[in-house]
Amino acid sequence: MKLNDIIKGAMVGMLALSLTSCEEFLNRPTEDNYNVDNFYLNDEQCIQGVNYLYNSPWNDFTRPMLWVGEIMSGNVYQGENKYMDFSVNSSDDDLKALSYSLWAVNGHANTVILNIRNSEGPSQAIKNQCIGEALTWKALAYFYMVRTFGEVPIIHDNNKVLTSGEYNNVYKATKANVYEYIVMTLEKAMTLLPKKGPAANGRLDYYSAEALLAKVYLTKAGLSGTLDAEDLAASARYAKDVIDNSGRDLMAEYSDVFRLANNINEECLISFLWSAGRDPWTQQNRFQPEIAMTGFSDFEENCWGGWTGVSVDLQDAFGVSATDNPDTRAAEKDKRRHATMMMAGDKYDYFWTDKGGFDLLRFVYDSEDYGKGGPSGSYQSPTGANFVKHLTGRQADHVAGTGVSAYNMATALATHILRFSDVLLIYAEAMMGTAGSTSDAGAIEAFNRVRRRAGVEEVTGTLTWEQIWNERRLELALEGDRWYDFVRLAYYDRSKAENYLKSQRRGYWSGLGAIYEPYYTSGYQEWTVSSDVVYTEAEVLNLDNFTFTLPFPTEDLVYNPRLAEPAVEVDVRATYSYDF
Repeated sequence: MKLNDIIKGAMVGMLALSLTSCEEFLNRPTEDNYNVDNFYLNDEQCIQGVNYLYNSPWNDFTRPMLWVGEIMSGNVYQGENKYMDFSVNSSDDDLKALSYSLWAVNGHANTVILNIRNSEGPSQAIKNQCIGEALTWKALAYFYMVRTFGEVPIIHDNNKVLTSGEYNNVYKATKANVYEYIVMTLEKAMTLLPKKGPAANGRLDYYSAEALLAKVYLTKAGLSGTLDAEDLAASARYAKDVIDNSGRDLMAEYSDVFRLANNINEECLISFLWSAGRDPWTQQNRFQPEIAMTGFSDFEENCWGGWTGVSVDLQDAFGVSATDNPDTRAAEKDKRRHATMMMAGDKYDYFWTDKGGFDLLRFVYDSEDYGKGGPSGSYQSPTGANFVKHLTGRQADHVAGTGVSAYNMATALATHILRFSDVLLIYAEAMMGTAGSTSDAGAIEAFNRVRRRAGVEEVTGTLTWEQIWNERRLELALEGDRWYDFVRLAYYDRSKAENYLKSQRRGYWSGLGAIYEPYYTSGYQEWTVSSDVVYTEAEVLNLDNFTFTLPFPTEDLVYNPRLAEPAVEVDVRATYSYDF
């Protein structure tokens, strides 16, 4: 969708979209005839008016979030997908959806802020809270935009842009300007948001904005081509405050973070909060069909993601292989592997609870009423590993986790965007400053808290940048974040980022069923690596002309030719302000 359509649509569509709720704790307004003049009359309506920013505008972002975040980074394999070899062009539908969604978030956030500022009924405390939430969502959208597209326009006030008639004539701002705008937006949000901590019941609070600000500073630290010590110090300072004072903590079990029953938990600072309904078609989580094998859901033909595999390279990072006897994985230490990707021999007690749990190979090969009606006896995965994160299972699992039914392509599983474990790793990395390692006890302990929960060996003495780089991959795998680690690395060390990408195993296996089916039919006894099993490596990436950014969609370029022109330097603090 064209950028000017986003600007216009946000002004007229906000109240319609506010009918979307995230769950019962985010109550929605009554579906009566109302408009801006007869809404925002009290605290409850003010809160309801910001609810939809937790899901609806982000809906079209979710699928490309995985394609960009995980396929481009080498964590996921999907055949001929253009994100595999960075050949995405301006006409790509997922790219258009990503751009549309992020601009929609900004436009709707601006409109919510304007409406709440002009309201007279709600208390000032609630108005501040709701505006702070909208500002944080706005900052998050720009953080994704600048890391995805690079230089982008700053649309500070939709109303002013419309009034001026310049919405097809907006210049891009430099990346440094956009980052400064994000910082300014989050700083304002922090002055308005309450310090609720985990008691925020899923809503954004002061520490949500502060944690995001810590991540923004860590990213922008390398923007000039070398790491900036002041930015890193700011990142460490903000992260430390979240660690010490937010009341957040790691959940005891890693896999529990991603379960329906824990949509709201003490670890997650920013999450998209979905509803299982489909009316309107923007409120629901629709990840499962995209990434699950045929038959995984009990909605007929609901899943088509069996040929989207978790990459061989990510398996390597976890120290496992699709050709390994599953019995040898029984002693694996890192709990995150099983909670991230399912492989031959894996079983899950939290999926298919009405059938006694989910057994992957039984699902594929059992002729009884268990799973074969889905993949029909043919193993589905080009890499020997399937997604676990973002899955909810069958209807019985959804009801058990949320108390409500799922629908075809509609679940209520929260999508966690910023977790406490990320903040711990941000702090550890920021504390290194411009060095490549640190012996700081606080940084090492923050790092080890993540490792300890995963069940793996802790670091002593010295912590290196490479250890954090690898740990971020394992901890946050398949959550849509990994590509943006490459982007920020490329800011100040492009060759290192390129070398990591070029050295990855981005290929696929064929013939894995020749190992898995005999193993299952023999009662998990016979494991013979057949000569029919072949690994085919992908071509080495050609990154000579790649800028670590994606192109603007064609529609945006057509309707705003300024996007094809050089960015214009903006004095952000002098040009824009949040004078409330």
